[in-house]
Amino acid sequence: MSKTLGLALGSGGVRGIAHIGILAALEEAGIKPDYITGCSMGAVVGACYASGMSAKELREIALNLKPRDIVDFSPAFLSRMALLRSRKVEELLLKYLGHVRIEEMQIPFKCIATDLLSGKLHVFERGRASLAVQASSAVPGIFRPVEFRRKLLVDGGCLCRVPVKLVKDMGADVVVAVDVLTNVSEPIEKVGSLLGLMLRVFDLMDSQQTLMRSTIEGKVADIVLEPDIVGLSPYSIKDFDKTYNIGYETGKQYVKKIEKLLK
Repeated sequence: MSKTLGLALGSGGVRGIAHIGILAALEEAGIKPDYITGCSMGAVVGACYASGMSAKELREIALNLKPRDIVDFSPAFLSRMALLRSRKVEELLLKYLGHVRIEEMQIPFKCIATDLLSGKLHVFERGRASLAVQASSAVPGIFRPVEFRRKLLVDGGCLCRVPVKLVKDMGADVVVAVDVLTNVSEPIEKVGSLLGLMLRVFDLMDSQQTLMRSTIEGKVADIVLEPDIVGLSPYSIKDFDKTYNIGYETGKQYVKKIEKLLK
């Protein structure tokens, strides 16, 4: 009897398109995950895949995505706690996930968000998937926090970039973690705007937090995939094809190792 496979897909903004490439490489090899967990963009990709979309469908959606599909500046961002109103993001998630509930997904799925009030992680394991994914990917200051059951939820990456332990606890025998932000703290030439400043600070804080957790996560994950994405901001909607291809090639490199672990 073969072992079960769990994928932990990490946060990463548009770098998360690499997750789709990795899923495509696994599909080609006939490898299907038994469990998926996600954070931020990893939650977006993971939820869509767990709901029944193929890697090919996800790639087409990503390649057709435009900034206007996401950006809707809020005229009262100080009182609303975010630069964007987040309505377009909500509509986009509903378009592709509909009202499917997490517990109804074809592949068992969970995602994480950060509760600003308690300072703790919140795990979504049931309920409307689109709301869970919106909360998991609500970058602080950019997208509005999601109010849910007396909690104020934002990006899960504030506390845990790659939810490795979560997928292990779901029952996965073999855990493959995907971190697309490993080199995001490398030097850059400039910070040109308030938005750029906020995102840069978030990236640097996230990188340091992840370094502190890496030893713990490394002991849980059997394989950690780190697509070598250089020179691409997590928030710049460009080079989607390049990012997808990097993820695909990374996945191809590890197919045989994953197959061996699953036997």
